[in-house]
Amino acid sequence: MESSGFSIDLVGRKLVLETGELALQATGAAMVSLGDTKILATATIGGTREGTDFFPLQCEYVEKFYAAGKISGSRFVKRGGRPSENAVLNSRLIDRPIRPLFPKGMINDTQVICTVLSADMEVAPGPMAITAASCAIMVSGMPFDGPCAGVKVGLVNGELILNPTYEQVEAGDLDLVVAGTEDAITMVEAGANEVDNETMVKALAFAHKYIKELCELQKKFAAQYKKEKVEVIISAPSDEAIAAVEGFVTVDMLNTIKGVTKKEIKETIHAVEDKVLEKFAAELEEKKFSKGDLMIALNKMIEKNMRKNIIEKEERIDGRKIDEIRKLQFKLDLLPRVHGSALFQRGETQVMTVTTLGGPGAAMTIDTMEQDMEKRYMHFYNFPGYSVGEVTPMRGPGRREIGHGALAERALVPVLPDEKDFPYTMVLESETLSCNGSSSMASVCGSSMSLMAAGVPIKSHVSAIAMGLVTDGTGKYKILSDIQGMEDFAGDMDFKVAGTSKGITALQMDIKIKGLSLDIMREALARANDSRMEVMNAMSQVISAPRTEMSQYAPLIIGMQINPDKIRTVIGKGGETIQGMIKECGVEIDINDDGMVTITAPDQAKGDCARKKIELLTYEPKVGEEFEGKVVRIMEFGAFVEITPGKDGLVHISQMANERVNKVEDVVKLGDVVKVKLMEIDDQGRYNLSMKALLKKEKKD
Repeated sequence: MESSGFSIDLVGRKLVLETGELALQATGAAMVSLGDTKILATATIGGTREGTDFFPLQCEYVEKFYAAGKISGSRFVKRGGRPSENAVLNSRLIDRPIRPLFPKGMINDTQVICTVLSADMEVAPGPMAITAASCAIMVSGMPFDGPCAGVKVGLVNGELILNPTYEQVEAGDLDLVVAGTEDAITMVEAGANEVDNETMVKALAFAHKYIKELCELQKKFAAQYKKEKVEVIISAPSDEAIAAVEGFVTVDMLNTIKGVTKKEIKETIHAVEDKVLEKFAAELEEKKFSKGDLMIALNKMIEKNMRKNIIEKEERIDGRKIDEIRKLQFKLDLLPRVHGSALFQRGETQVMTVTTLGGPGAAMTIDTMEQDMEKRYMHFYNFPGYSVGEVTPMRGPGRREIGHGALAERALVPVLPDEKDFPYTMVLESETLSCNGSSSMASVCGSSMSLMAAGVPIKSHVSAIAMGLVTDGTGKYKILSDIQGMEDFAGDMDFKVAGTSKGITALQMDIKIKGLSLDIMREALARANDSRMEVMNAMSQVISAPRTEMSQYAPLIIGMQINPDKIRTVIGKGGETIQGMIKECGVEIDINDDGMVTITAPDQAKGDCARKKIELLTYEPKVGEEFEGKVVRIMEFGAFVEITPGKDGLVHISQMANERVNKVEDVVKLGDVVKVKLMEIDDQGRYNLSMKALLKKEKKD
């Protein structure tokens, strides 16, 4: 086996492209290395399945624990199972930039798998997998309008950094993944700490500079190792069907397609469809062309006319101006027993977000190839079929739902309170009740309002908007604010922006065309900011700041600091002590290694129950203090009395009474409750007690 490849220095790290040694039966395969991180990418093409009218591309990002020298933390399952959320998100990062580069209408089963074989745990492998996927496709012989590449950009102390380490991302203000071709940026995914528009544009330009270098390297690589051309099946309407529809459907007919609601627009489309089917009923009967071909040809005309009206007349299909957002409606406290709830509605898109608060122990443990951590803030996005009037099976969250949830989660993280000030675990769940575009951005706005309604002290509101772009290929373009479903499908860009009044907190962009300039991106960001501020002002009229009181149904959290040396005492042998308190008081108790104890209780009384018990367990008796305790052990020279839980001291026989005592049992018996005074703590930490000292006091009194 021989491996052949090319390499480049990428800001101090050597990036190597290789092929010809591994995965020899895949249509195309490439190994991409960056430092000690190695990703094997394979691209495999199959046949077609009857009735397929879409491109069945599967992109998979596979994490292997062995790549990081780890074994799964689960006690019961060691073999990898379903992909982690991180793997799903990285699979989407691979899919989004490469899918548009395959021929339109291609229907061959195609699969791209990127397997992380070695991870140096310095730089996240995800963005590198985009480059690896492109390499595998480039050498496969498949028709592909690439190459494309992906990079990560960080921002630390105002300085842009290529492929930042995990530590730099954690300490910085930007976590940006950019993918693109030599000509243009095609995909953006970012989390940011209120970054301004101009800094974001500079970061995109910075990323594209290195993307160009990686694409140039791939072209040289593919030129030497590319396999013979692979023939694929392209599904497209017949020329006869296209000519027939174009000869019958007029501009006036197309201009009847409009409406404020999704239903109205569908009805006008169906009316035109019926006319087309009626016109060509005989041809369909004679099977000169199919109904499917006629509908595809008609849809292309509808899209083309919609785009033309936007470019030339600034007319949108629902009658709005290009910078106009849909009608906003809000409602708080929909659900009486939850900790916080908000309904956010923009046009026909309606999302209800519910906040649930829990103690630190409710945090989610993440155990993946890259991370071992606890997550205290989670956002779950749900998209049931009824939200778009469809019947779909309920099989748990799909990739789209996981991706939208992660985007909304990322948007709110920068405004969350510090854990030391607000130790709660926060779970937000967004229910998409109705959708006509931009439901993910609605879930961001709903999250902000729901958190405030729950009394979570977030630093500011976060609002979000989805922007669109329509171009005509001659340099003319129009940027659209708050795109609805049909504009998203037929447009050239889906640009989602979330942030506070100070700057961007999350960004997601997918571009379907070549050559989108930075000036257009700059303008789109500026327009998005104006629309976001309009939405934020409307949100603030309903709730402008977090409530000062939480729901009566939210759990109470009591924090207390104990001596770390006393942690063992609180936990007890095999956890017996702490479990006993949890059961008796009806609370949850979490203890950090630094001695910070957090009690999560349903009410004050139960919280106080646990707090008092922990105070007793960890109390440090002081000389001179008086106690009432039980005799727990009797010896010839005295009796041991438990003065606080787990702590006992010796009452010497000479300290039991004013008169001489010959036998301990003459004064106390096992189980007696007696009053004692702490006279001394010796060098070994032992407590010396006296009953006589209190007898003298009583006699004096």
